[in-house]
Amino acid sequence: MAAELMRGQNHPLPRNRIEIRISADVPVVAGATLADGTGRVRDADQVAHPGAPTLPGIEVSRQAAAEHRLAVDLDALSAAVHRVSVLIALPTVPGGPLRFGAVAAPRAAVTGLDGTEVAGYTLAGLDAESAVVAVELYRRQGAWKIRAVGQGYAGGLTALLTDQGLPEPAELARGIDEAVARGAARAVAVPTETGRARRAAAGPDATAPVPGSPYDVQASGDGSAQPAADRAPGGPIDYTHPKRRRAASADTPAPPAPGEHRPADGPVPPVAGDAVGWSMDERLYNQVWGMFEDLARSTAAYRSAVDFAESRLEKELDQVLADPRNRLGSAGDAAREEARARQAQLVDRARAALDRDLAQLTAESDVVEPALPPGYARWDNPVWHAYRVPTEPPMAVRLGDLHLAESAPLRVPLLARLPLERGLWIDSGLTSTPGGGFPDAGELRHLALHTAVALAVRLLAVHPAGEFGVQVVDPAGSGATALAPLTGAGVLAGPPATGAAGVADVLGRLTERVDLVQMALRGGAADALPPGMDVSRQLLIVNEFPHGFDDRAVTQLRYLADEGPGVGVHLLLVADREDAAAYGPLLDPLWRSLMRLTPVPDDHLADPWVGHAWTYEPCLVPAGSQVLQKVLHQVSIAYTKRT
Repeated sequence: MAAELMRGQNHPLPRNRIEIRISADVPVVAGATLADGTGRVRDADQVAHPGAPTLPGIEVSRQAAAEHRLAVDLDALSAAVHRVSVLIALPTVPGGPLRFGAVAAPRAAVTGLDGTEVAGYTLAGLDAESAVVAVELYRRQGAWKIRAVGQGYAGGLTALLTDQGLPEPAELARGIDEAVARGAARAVAVPTETGRARRAAAGPDATAPVPGSPYDVQASGDGSAQPAADRAPGGPIDYTHPKRRRAASADTPAPPAPGEHRPADGPVPPVAGDAVGWSMDERLYNQVWGMFEDLARSTAAYRSAVDFAESRLEKELDQVLADPRNRLGSAGDAAREEARARQAQLVDRARAALDRDLAQLTAESDVVEPALPPGYARWDNPVWHAYRVPTEPPMAVRLGDLHLAESAPLRVPLLARLPLERGLWIDSGLTSTPGGGFPDAGELRHLALHTAVALAVRLLAVHPAGEFGVQVVDPAGSGATALAPLTGAGVLAGPPATGAAGVADVLGRLTERVDLVQMALRGGAADALPPGMDVSRQLLIVNEFPHGFDDRAVTQLRYLADEGPGVGVHLLLVADREDAAAYGPLLDPLWRSLMRLTPVPDDHLADPWVGHAWTYEPCLVPAGSQVLQKVLHQVSIAYTKRT
């Protein structure tokens, strides 16, 4: 049975002599690039296209066509070729469609020489793109696989070839266009019946009349020319992957409730893992960050539109007041009301667009959250009830949730890659709550340590047994209650260190470990470490810094924060910066080296795209829940079996 792939999925190839069949509802250009082990295409001689259709091991069509059959013999490829990228593009024909979003989604299928399909991929979701890498064949441990890529480029062939690393991509793109133009007389006509059958299989939402020619041009309602392929009765064409769930929007019904019957051709919600990646773990990680970026950009567009409407209103009011005749009387009042009405219309239009995007993201979040693995999931996710100690760590770990004021109900997970590249700081200082007040200082310190313990348990839970250890420095012994889950489960490397002597002992041992591992790595003798030395990753929790720290201990802590992550020693600091004010600017580098988190919601994190101030919320255990104890029990059993 043939595999129907989604973007990012891969599938093994059972044979090395295959065909790649491209089908579309309009003539498209097909080609292929041959890349080396680094993913780079060295020069134009490694590109098969209508002007140079034959390369060792691959042959493509000489003209634009609605159906292509690319012949591939993987055994005949050069040993230097590690990746074959199959690309399709819309030809630059007068009156032709300029973007894939205006036509039915094309499809790529890998078949045997007898026509038996091995795997297929429908390139749904394209919009402004005019060129796209459809699929790629790649070597993996001596075998060949196919991966559904679907990477589109609004800049056309030039942008695609640039991304492939080719020199002079614009010149090569022009050469391909010229070769297509020379073969235009041989272009294959649109397969009307095939197109109807394929769209019918995709469901009623994807059906539309098939024109006699995709380049038939008729006048649109405003008198401008419009390609026939861009028109559909009753509104824009919406082509959806027949086996790919479609994101919900403000115009589509909500996902069906449990037990609710929904016709097969009705709207369906998005799916978890609909992103590029080698594994489901990676696809979910990329999908979460895609949601984060989408929310950031949608909100930025809304805020920009509101700012524009406000500035336009001010300008129009100034123009009204500049005319003495409009300062008083009904004419001036009417002009001002019209200006305010236009401003309100712009804001309402921007809000409607944002609400539509929020509806899509909310629908996606509703299916992604339940599908997250333990490392990515909230503590109230049922996935923790089936928790077992993993055999390998995940790509990332969840540090909390993020949201913006315009989308308060929608929460996006804050994921940090593993291993952690920088330490964490739980700020126990006074932080205003969303209501504008300040929590009790003692309660905030207690909550900060609870937040640190929850993070430590999560880090323990996502690592295999014995590959991650936790040590605690609690100089005053004030954190005994919050630390009870860790101490009671027996998962700490030792009892919490108290007093100045305990602080010095733990910091001295960890500093020595960092020094030894760094020297071994620099000398290329990683196996020369002292026998019995624990080389597992270590998390050091420091409570109520700088209490119990002298100048030497502070210096060692700064050293661990800077050098520790590179050799497996990570810092989790629970502190109020004001308590260390006596050190002045000496500790500024320490605070800057740590990622600041808060035990209560606070808007102190910014995204790298538009710089929004995101509200961060920690991942706390629900009141009355025993999930930490259950997880730590499994971790303790795994540690006992290992030792």
